[in-house]
Amino acid sequence: MVRKVVQEVWSGAAAEREVTAESAYIQRRQWLQLAGLGVGAGVAALASGRASALTRSPQAMPISNLPSVSSAVAGARATDKVAPLKDATTYNNFYEFGTDKSDPYENAHTLITSPWTVRVEGLVGKPRTFDIDQLLKLAPIEERIYRLRCVEGWSMVIPWLGYSLSKVLADVQPLSSAKYVQFLTLADAKTMPGLRYGGLDWPYSEGLRMDEAMHPLTMLTVGMYGKTLPNQSGAPVRVMVPWKYGFKSAKSIVTIRLTDKQPKTAWHEAAPQEYGFYSNVNPDVNHPRWSQATERRLGDGGLFAKRLDTKLFNGYAEQVAQMYAGMDLRRNF
Repeated sequence: MVRKVVQEVWSGAAAEREVTAESAYIQRRQWLQLAGLGVGAGVAALASGRASALTRSPQAMPISNLPSVSSAVAGARATDKVAPLKDATTYNNFYEFGTDKSDPYENAHTLITSPWTVRVEGLVGKPRTFDIDQLLKLAPIEERIYRLRCVEGWSMVIPWLGYSLSKVLADVQPLSSAKYVQFLTLADAKTMPGLRYGGLDWPYSEGLRMDEAMHPLTMLTVGMYGKTLPNQSGAPVRVMVPWKYGFKSAKSIVTIRLTDKQPKTAWHEAAPQEYGFYSNVNPDVNHPRWSQATERRLGDGGLFAKRLDTKLFNGYAEQVAQMYAGMDLRRNF
């Protein structure tokens, strides 16, 4: 039977509009402004391509025969309430498919996930291109229940399927000179309508320090809720880094590159004063336009869900804090 990997629940209070007001949301994304559109015109342009009824992504396929998780990960278990599947798959940030939370659910049916390959390259002894079937067979698939904390001030608890990213990295034999891991995602204007509006330097890029990428909690993710990933959640393969804000967990990955230099990352390049390279969840380091001290837990009370106190490293401090010993977490935010 699959072990559930979770963290403890927390509590707190505040108004959602303090962190996710529409004006702040649009300003943060900078999409419409950078595209040279007024807000009204931009919203109308996005809406014009939307079907009148919700268009669901292709149905995910079940993943079975899951083993127990490794002891290094099982030590992170607790008892958070898992978000309903509907909440987790209809309230998403995936800007390649639009800026509204419902856009990925409505638009991501255009994403073609088969065939799919992931190239692992750079400072490695054995560069390799994996197809999705090879990734599914590289290591036993585990179910891990992780918190997902968004920089916007909301969170969910989701059961993910996959295994530690270190399994993939070990397979390609990293060189001693490799200090960072960069993730590059698909950027296809034909199937991703959000790319037409600019706002970020496509393809979407994210990165981790080598020790972060090799940490057992960092997860190469191929499914959720017992099935393969739905398109709007980053199919067919993404990463999950549960102690960092959600935008660090890149979706629909096509390239993993090991490098000796800190890679450029999408949101840090767009607004470095707002989105640091590390982006560790930290209640004491506010976003310039809102507090990070609390969060709204989606799937637990709907729009009226109470605010919860944000935990340092999203509650995973016992597992990851040692990687940042001696660092100024305000300066290296």
